[in-house]
Amino acid sequence: MSEVTQVCEPSARSVKPDADPLPSDEIRPMTGNEAIARGVWEAGVRVAAAYPGTPSTEILENLAKYPTQDLHAQWSTNEKVALDVAYGASYGGVRAFCAMKHVGLNVAADALLTEAYIGVNGGMVLAVCDDPGIHSSQNEQDTRLFGKLANVPVLEPSDAQEALEFTRWAYEISEQFDTPVIVRSTTRIAHTRSPVRVGERQEIESRGFVERPENIALPTTARSRHPIVIEREKLLETHFSKSPKTQWIKGDKAVGVITAGMSYGYLREVLPGVSILKLGASFPLARDAIREFCDSVERVIVLEELEPFLETEIKAMGYQAEGKAFFPRAGELSPEAVHEGFAKAGLLKSRKLETLVVVDELVRPPVLCSGCPHTGGYMALRALNARVAGDIGCYTLAAMQPLQAMDTCVSMGSSIGTAVGLAKAGTETRPIVATIGDSTFLHGGITGLIDAVYNDANITVLLLNNSTTAMTGGQEHPGTGRTLRGDATHAVNYAEVCRAVGVPSVKEVDSYDLGVLYQAIREATEYKGVAVVIANRPCVLDPVKIKGPAFQIRAAGCTACQSCMNLGCPALSWSDEMLDGHHKIRIDESSCIGCTLCVQICPSDCIRPALELRVS
Repeated sequence: MSEVTQVCEPSARSVKPDADPLPSDEIRPMTGNEAIARGVWEAGVRVAAAYPGTPSTEILENLAKYPTQDLHAQWSTNEKVALDVAYGASYGGVRAFCAMKHVGLNVAADALLTEAYIGVNGGMVLAVCDDPGIHSSQNEQDTRLFGKLANVPVLEPSDAQEALEFTRWAYEISEQFDTPVIVRSTTRIAHTRSPVRVGERQEIESRGFVERPENIALPTTARSRHPIVIEREKLLETHFSKSPKTQWIKGDKAVGVITAGMSYGYLREVLPGVSILKLGASFPLARDAIREFCDSVERVIVLEELEPFLETEIKAMGYQAEGKAFFPRAGELSPEAVHEGFAKAGLLKSRKLETLVVVDELVRPPVLCSGCPHTGGYMALRALNARVAGDIGCYTLAAMQPLQAMDTCVSMGSSIGTAVGLAKAGTETRPIVATIGDSTFLHGGITGLIDAVYNDANITVLLLNNSTTAMTGGQEHPGTGRTLRGDATHAVNYAEVCRAVGVPSVKEVDSYDLGVLYQAIREATEYKGVAVVIANRPCVLDPVKIKGPAFQIRAAGCTACQSCMNLGCPALSWSDEMLDGHHKIRIDESSCIGCTLCVQICPSDCIRPALELRVS
């Protein structure tokens, strides 16, 4: 096997600024995530924590660019831990912050629903980024429903400027009404740039720890706090009705549109001139303002993404609001979708075009990166005809052609528990293997592994260690030995963790050594009980760059067997040269990173270093 040179470069996200990177009172183009981070810093927050998840990841990455003397910013092992860390800081009397994507709130919900009863000491704000359209998530859910479930106010910025302002506003609400506050963003707000005027940091004096009975969640304290939470909801309704963040844009009284968040921008672009009630908060509802608005117009239409949350609440107030009859409940809104919705409502002329049908178009499915270290493991699992319980990460792409070596995938850390259930069902004759990445293992896989050992499950766990949180762009985690700011710290030893929880068979291999990897996985599947194979090799993209000599195919020796194409490597493609009706293969040298995986599986030994072929 050819040598692969490892070139280590510092992560671009490892920054240690010693001054405000953005002077105050300037207007700069910022994404919503950058603006939320700025709002957190300006609000005087002292502790911020998160687990990376698109579309929320860049919030903490940008917070790490602010001075360390201003605030502590950290990656946590999962979203619940991040919320616990932030809430601990709130207990300590300082303003605290936590960020996550919508499915991350599922993980943190247990703590949040109780913290709504406990209240806050220092202001406590969560930024939760929903993903309408499911650009990078396993489902499409609406955080407004969580806000109502938890009795936690939900603020809805509509652009980056409001993302900053609403984040600062959230801390005022949190401390005034003794409650955690959610700032709800979406993919479009999080990643779209718009002009933002920034301000100065507000230094907030610590309140210190305050001893009070409600700090301890017990049935007795919860019973006394629940009526307070209900009363708080009524007070917030009045507050939001009077707030300038709830905007009434007066126009044609024939139609009034109630909206919030990103939908407001689409509305102003598509249907100017109508009366608009733009809600600054979607929960609790500004009921007095809504009543006054609805009474002033002849027809009420609600424009909102995802669930008919506002529409249902307004109908419950006794108004004939319309909404999801015209606008989709699933997927992300767009100016085109909003225009077509208002056309259905009879307010605009339809611009819907005929759908173009493309016949016989060959589209390559999304695949793992060139040289991805996960590739070999999934090829081995397919060769073994294993039943594979997969997990959340880059390696979820192994479910696609050509690897097609994954059978289930649910949520972060579910793979091991799913494999245990498959084994205990007693219906599977194929080897049962759970695959999980290093960051995901730390996030939610360890408890599943403990369960597997405790219940003596006959499964194999393939731990794909690429030394980063790759799917969200290469963030640090407790196994990398680096913090969010790039400081050296303890790195988790996965083999020691597995042995410590009682796994009897643990083996570490190099993901690029296919022969050893295949043998290790085969032996693990033959073992009766829990066996773990840890496949080590850094991600090809970040934070360690891996580059070896590029390879090329000696066309004369290629038998067009297509074996290398089973890797799904983007550097490999079919050439125009044919043999017995089959295309031979070519390698794009600019994409090849010299991993040698194709070299190891080529039966005709025709893949050689490009430089060697050019010399010969």
